[in-house]
Amino acid sequence: MDKLFRKDAFNYHALGRPGKIEVIPTKPYHTQRDLSLAYSPGVADPCLAIKDNPEDVYKYTAKGNLVAVISNGTAVLGLGNIGAEAGKPVMEGKGLLFKVFADVDVFDIEINETDPDKIVEVVKAIAPTFGGINLEDIKAPECFYIEDRLKEELNIPLMHDDQHGTAIISSAGLLNAAEIVGKKIEDLKIVVNGAGASAISCTRLYIKLGANPKNILMVDSKGVIHKDRTDLNETKKQFATDKPIHTLEEAVKGADMFLGLSVAGVLKPEMLKTMAKNPIVFALANPTPEITYELALETRPDTLMATGRSDYPNQINNVLGFPFIFRGALDVRATKINEEMKLAAAIALAELAKEPIPEEVNIAYGTTHIKFGNEYIIPKPTDPRLIETVAPAVAKAAIESGVAKSIITDWEKYKEDLRKRMGLSSPLKRQMKGSCRNNPKRILLSDAENYKVLKAAEIAMNENLAIPILLGNEEKIKEIIAEHELELEGVTIVDHMAKSNKEKMEGFAKDLSLKRQRRGMTLQSAIRNMRLKSYYSCMMLQNGETDAVLSGINSNYPETIRPALQVIGRQAEVEIVTGIYIVMTKEGPLFLSDCTVNQDPTSDQLVQITTQAADVVKRFNIEPVIAMLSYSNFGSVTEDQPMKVRKAVERLHKEFPDLKVDGEIQANVALDQELMAESFPFSKIIGKRVNTLIFPDLDSANIAYKLLNKAAGFEIIGPILNGMNKPVHVLQMGSGVNEIVNMIMVASMDAQRR
Repeated sequence: MDKLFRKDAFNYHALGRPGKIEVIPTKPYHTQRDLSLAYSPGVADPCLAIKDNPEDVYKYTAKGNLVAVISNGTAVLGLGNIGAEAGKPVMEGKGLLFKVFADVDVFDIEINETDPDKIVEVVKAIAPTFGGINLEDIKAPECFYIEDRLKEELNIPLMHDDQHGTAIISSAGLLNAAEIVGKKIEDLKIVVNGAGASAISCTRLYIKLGANPKNILMVDSKGVIHKDRTDLNETKKQFATDKPIHTLEEAVKGADMFLGLSVAGVLKPEMLKTMAKNPIVFALANPTPEITYELALETRPDTLMATGRSDYPNQINNVLGFPFIFRGALDVRATKINEEMKLAAAIALAELAKEPIPEEVNIAYGTTHIKFGNEYIIPKPTDPRLIETVAPAVAKAAIESGVAKSIITDWEKYKEDLRKRMGLSSPLKRQMKGSCRNNPKRILLSDAENYKVLKAAEIAMNENLAIPILLGNEEKIKEIIAEHELELEGVTIVDHMAKSNKEKMEGFAKDLSLKRQRRGMTLQSAIRNMRLKSYYSCMMLQNGETDAVLSGINSNYPETIRPALQVIGRQAEVEIVTGIYIVMTKEGPLFLSDCTVNQDPTSDQLVQITTQAADVVKRFNIEPVIAMLSYSNFGSVTEDQPMKVRKAVERLHKEFPDLKVDGEIQANVALDQELMAESFPFSKIIGKRVNTLIFPDLDSANIAYKLLNKAAGFEIIGPILNGMNKPVHVLQMGSGVNEIVNMIMVASMDAQRR
């Protein structure tokens, strides 16, 4: 698994376009006029406007949503002083997190300089480009000096995340931990092991929360920070004690809290035993904590434990803070990130952990019972409410503390804008993965003599999304596995053409011929069909040897679905099978049906297509808002095709009055709420974002989803096949690895549902 992860990490960063981020234009650029507006001569007027009023830079440029992630590579992750260039992958990764979690644009800037004064001058010189600056991975004590000077000399929000990110997140955890164990922060006896940038910032923020400085002992590699030591720098001297305590072992006796930002294994079980009742232990060394989670709970079952790791409860993860802190600071054009804003973020996180958990968070972690308590003191990174909770708290604190240049008055609208900014795409994928991991199903991959299918199987196994079963020539499959060094040890391979499988194949053929004997299939033709993986895989599903089938990467759609219909068949209560694609847009998922099966559906069939689509959308915990498409708007054309859509809508309104559906309607109108409200205020889907599109025929549906995929670059998941007796799903010819992984998740969720 470690070998696989390292290999995938190299490929992730190197394959395709190297790196993890790119710059994308936000304005049209296809015509000569567009280019003239973007550059010369059109750019002159905004330039002159900014010259006359410098604040207009926020109006005419991207400055207001642009953060610099700046590092000199002297304290990178757990890697130490590796230099500016070696630190660049980390800074790009930070940029990716900013964008994914809070829609903040980033330029990462690596400075080949260690002189703190020169770093300050460099950052000051480039600051006009940015709306905010995130200092990253700069070693202590220089980072304190650099940040302090820049905060004084710049008028944009700036934060050294290594210091303040951990401080903010752990402060949120401490607030809740103290409440759970029934202790007051001002009474806590705290031991801080480690005296670097993060430890010092945590200690300072704990004091702001109410911790008594006299109750805090800080320890570095040489022992307790004590006034009798002569090797202390000015920063450490602020935390020196005169108590007769010099070792970590002495310091933790009777302590209520241990904060570790140091090295693995330093907190021994014997030390933990000497701590006060219900000890709070934040062991944040990575990847191995100061004491492991299992050992701490085994030693002291009354321990409330947090780590920096995602595989244990209560992960102190900086991604809970920095994207949303900068989001709030940028949105009010704050001149700095002050203590009030940091405290507001910590308190908001602490309060959010007490709220009921969204179902998608439960699903993402494979449980149904996450709730406030010893194993849940801070929110999970996948919680979609983070942006609308932390960012407004930070923005409000900036306004109230007088550092905001732009004032927000309508906070509900601001929260809604944040939700729109992020969309629902990422939560939907996280929900799918969480659901699959919670109950992995056997998925038969019937095109296993294909590298992309095998790579997808490797990912599914490694991430515990499914239990792949590989159908095909065993020797060839093993050759591909060996050639590409795929980690598929223990996977089941079914070679249906092997001599040892002859008896089973003949049995399947006999069963199929009996099933289809009045549909023209003889025993001999059934035997021939059983040589085809598309038929054999469906017979395995029919006989309970797998939970779902996924096939079709090497054949066209009709060739794949025909055997499924003959072997598995439709559900008794449905007259047609339909197919749905999910288009992952920035505004959220868009469901498209019927893109795969029904060529020219009747009005009655359109009703079934719509109700099946609504059921699928509901499976993803989304309320369907459905537009039935045409080239006509509500009777503007009276030709046959718009009329059949109109009749379907009339029937849906009558038989399913609670379903939010309307039409016939043109696609551009359906997706433009302002245009809809202005032109058709009577519509049943006014005021709701349309998330489901029903097409009038296969031509328009198939063309539309393929254009969205190839021309617009949207990620597409599908097709999700509806109406089958058992979970059978079809891959598009030439599907990529990620598309196959997505379909493995679709098949697994379908199997779970049944």
